[in-house]
Amino acid sequence: MLKSLTIQNFAIIDSVALEFGPGLTVLTGETGAGKSILIDALGLLAGARADSQMVRDGCEKADITATFELPPDDESAARKWLQAQSLVDEDDPDLVVLRRVILTEGRTRAFVNAQPVNASALRELGDCLIEIYGQSESQTLLRGDTQRQTLDAFGQHGAALAKVAAAAEALHETDALIESIRKQGQGDPARLDFLQFQIQELEALALQPDELPKLEAEHRRLANAGRLLEDGNLALSSLAGDDAAADAAISRAQQLLDALADLDPAFAELAPTLESARTQLQDVIHALRGALDRLDLDPGELARAERRMSAIHDTARKHRVRPEALAEHLETLREELDRNQNHEQRLASLSRQREGQLTTYQTVARALSKAREKSAKRLADGATPIVQGLGMANARFQIAVTADPRTPVRSIGFDEVSFEFSANPGQSPRPLSKVASGGELSRVSLALQVVAIQLRGVATMVFDEVDAGISGAVAERVGQELRALGTRRQVLCVTHQAQVAAQAHQHLSIHKDVTGGKTFTRVTPLDRSARIDALARLQGGQTITASARQLAAELLDQVAGDA
Repeated sequence: MLKSLTIQNFAIIDSVALEFGPGLTVLTGETGAGKSILIDALGLLAGARADSQMVRDGCEKADITATFELPPDDESAARKWLQAQSLVDEDDPDLVVLRRVILTEGRTRAFVNAQPVNASALRELGDCLIEIYGQSESQTLLRGDTQRQTLDAFGQHGAALAKVAAAAEALHETDALIESIRKQGQGDPARLDFLQFQIQELEALALQPDELPKLEAEHRRLANAGRLLEDGNLALSSLAGDDAAADAAISRAQQLLDALADLDPAFAELAPTLESARTQLQDVIHALRGALDRLDLDPGELARAERRMSAIHDTARKHRVRPEALAEHLETLREELDRNQNHEQRLASLSRQREGQLTTYQTVARALSKAREKSAKRLADGATPIVQGLGMANARFQIAVTADPRTPVRSIGFDEVSFEFSANPGQSPRPLSKVASGGELSRVSLALQVVAIQLRGVATMVFDEVDAGISGAVAERVGQELRALGTRRQVLCVTHQAQVAAQAHQHLSIHKDVTGGKTFTRVTPLDRSARIDALARLQGGQTITASARQLAAELLDQVAGDA
């Protein structure tokens, strides 16, 4: 449940701090006062797209913060999300604070319990905490895709839709490949001959894995064999072979130190280190002699390495690839030749693959159709009584799900979804877009949203002028429905109807002040006396008469009596 909302420097709002309670809260005020701006602020906290133009003129940033109280149920979606993201407030795990900062330079920042998050994460959490139903939803409900999406959202068909979309994508990819092969045809005979010649040339080269770097290393060794032998022998002579060599020098030093050890213990401590050095030197001498003995100065080996390297580099230049890419190039040529030579076989194989993919698509699409049919009945059965209670006792609402496997493969399956409506007895339901007036459409939309949102279990629901196009007794019924919904969920509603506003548990008045040439939005919680004036103004305009006040008081008394 939404506990508090603080807004600073957002649109025409400089600073607003609001407290909310359970039940139905209505927001009323003159057009342009900022009622919908409050709804926009909640939308931003739920992850809606931000715009730097939302920052109040002359300010560097807009700052919006809301505190929500989580239900005590440990299985709530919001609590699970916070636990999964390690964002639970350990000091008060039943509260969650959302914050959104919008900078004039275009950047935005989002926070959950003072921890930075991205907008998509904020949207995921927002979907668990709040549902916003705006004025535009009624008109979009006339579109077939919106009706299908509404049904799928209600029925929670996401997993089934994902399977259908994956199956459809696989089919489309196979169809595209088949079409590409058909356009290519059997292939140009001259191109086939050229491919075969290139492949034979590369196969004749018989390049082995890692052969080129090994050849280059061997070539360097053979090309420098003379230097290796000459300088190696010089190094060996320096280490061993005569009285001036390092080995003889270390031996003489060792004998001298052994004689001095009896005279001074410090000389005795040097003996083990010198012995170790002599042992290591002898190991080097032994290894150096072995390397010189194995050194091969055969000029024929050098010539053979040079010819092989020349053949590899010449072939690479001819094929216009790097020498190290010759093996990959050979595989590419083989694949191209295979595609051209096995045209019919590949088409036959792809056709068999497509048949299997089509069977899979039809299976998952039929499963989605069955799920939609069940959800359609549940949604219609839940919405019809609400519509009837909103002043249309004879209304009939139904959802037709028409499955046609012959339709082209689509990511949404092969169903057509149609919302059908009849307001009068003796008239069969027809598509909503053809028969519903503006007021009827508003009532149907409200009924669908009430059913869908109740089943979703979101604790806070926001309605922005859902009572547009209705008045009088019907508006009163809408208000009663919202008030009844408020006994199970927290409901916020922007309204221009006195009959709706009278049903509220809490009434907030939105108005504008102009001070110093600047416009400021103010929000005021209303007591009974102020509510009477506000309801009278909604019914009779700016001039409040005694009779208008009396009617407004009677509205409030009637609601209190019914409660």
